[in-house]
Amino acid sequence: MIILTQTPPKPLESTPEDPQPPAYDARMMVGDGTQARLVLDDQTYFLRITRAGKLILTK
Repeated sequence: MIILTQTPPKPLESTPEDPQPPAYDARMMVGDGTQARLVLDDQTYFLRITRAGKLILTK
């Protein structure tokens, strides 16, 4: 499990012709594992990649 504390991951690129909200590669966020912790204000959430390749976000 990777804990991001100081530097947020760099978003994937978008083009000026096709502006998109920031995109992050979930596999980069979980590293060699299948889970990452995400913190919003004082709440911690868990992002998990299932064996079927789906994402689950839980509190």
